[in-house]
Amino acid sequence: MSERHFHRSIGVFSGTAINMTQMCGIGPFITIPLMVAAMGGPQAIVGWIVGALLAMADGLVWAELGAAMPGSGGTYVYLRRAFQNRTGKLMPFLFIWTMLLAIPLLMSTGIIGMVEYLQFFFPDMGWWTARLVGVAATALVTWLLYRRIESVRVITIALWVIMLVSIVGVAAAGFSHFDARLAFDFPPGAFGSHFFVGLGAGLIIGVYDYLGYNTTAYIGDELRDPGRTMPRTIIISIAAMMVVYLLLNISVLGVAPWREIAASKSVASLVVERSWGHAAAEVMTALIIVTALASVFTGLLGGSRVPFEAARDKVFLSTFGRLHAKHGFPHVALLTMGTVTAIGTFFDLTEVINMLLTATILVQSIAQIVALVVLRRREPQLHRPYRQWLYPVPCIVALVGWVYVYLSASPLSLLLSGAWIVAGLVVFALWARVNDAWPFAPIEIQRPAAGEH
Repeated sequence: MSERHFHRSIGVFSGTAINMTQMCGIGPFITIPLMVAAMGGPQAIVGWIVGALLAMADGLVWAELGAAMPGSGGTYVYLRRAFQNRTGKLMPFLFIWTMLLAIPLLMSTGIIGMVEYLQFFFPDMGWWTARLVGVAATALVTWLLYRRIESVRVITIALWVIMLVSIVGVAAAGFSHFDARLAFDFPPGAFGSHFFVGLGAGLIIGVYDYLGYNTTAYIGDELRDPGRTMPRTIIISIAAMMVVYLLLNISVLGVAPWREIAASKSVASLVVERSWGHAAAEVMTALIIVTALASVFTGLLGGSRVPFEAARDKVFLSTFGRLHAKHGFPHVALLTMGTVTAIGTFFDLTEVINMLLTATILVQSIAQIVALVVLRRREPQLHRPYRQWLYPVPCIVALVGWVYVYLSASPLSLLLSGAWIVAGLVVFALWARVNDAWPFAPIEIQRPAAGEH
């Protein structure tokens, strides 16, 4: 078997399961209160809708790029192809620099949320006990991923089913004791002058929850018929999760006053306990804990492919380009990201999520939109099994949306994300000097191999 060979075993159904599991995870169960608080009432529903529109516009960017260049690595592959003529390996290097930290730290939020829901069963859990549980959970997820992709596919579908059961259960509990007066108790001036300020803060939360619709783009080498499979998994998962988030949000708001919802730290347990009793809340909380593990599972699955692809093309440390001798997966990258995830569980990540998101917007989201336009102009002959609908409208919508989200972030997050990118530029300059790469040597253009699009 070739060292670069993956098993193409993921179709539309299992690919959509991977995306949706990563998109949801524990996200809405810990962010619904944050969204309600940021928007200042039930108008939080608008935040989910606008977030879905932004995700869909951006998803169409991913769909065209991913279908045309279905290699493992996602954004890395697209930036390398689009910007190499002018800046060599700078853009893909910056992307890896950001993602090597951002992906596992965002996975840490799933583990931290899981530990918060565990405290429903163990309210006296101390700080050190909670941290050790987080490390153990991260180790469990890493072990589950340490196998062939066929086994991963089976586990992912099983976890996806559990995720859907937990969402349906919480929504059903809410609707079984639904009070429309609570659900639509808009405060005075809900859509007044402060609405758009709240919408900006809410969009940051909403974007965080929708992230994951692009997970299959990171494992393009493992998709069956990627030109057909990738766009469908992206579009279906976004549309489905929008419906899920709306139903879940409305059902939760119909059980308790929105101010109480905004202050809750385990809102799903609150809703189920108030509707069906403590025993039912215990069952649902257990399912949510498994759902949190599922989100970390699929996040590390896709994320571990990013440094692998970069190392394979000599844009990152060569050790990350190794495949497991027996099972054929990038085990060094997986173990590294699992370790960083475990370290991240020792911190309160709510203060750094904005910084990670703003860094991602610059290096990934906006850069990809530019990459699509550049490739359309420079390589019109590139085989595109899927071409973006209504181009360039989705690109424009996505660009405006990302800029709005970026400018809505806190000044501290903008400062920190900017500092991280500047640090990446410094590290790149040192790496380029050592490896005799641009800007210290002529640009090396990497052309597709014969028969490769």
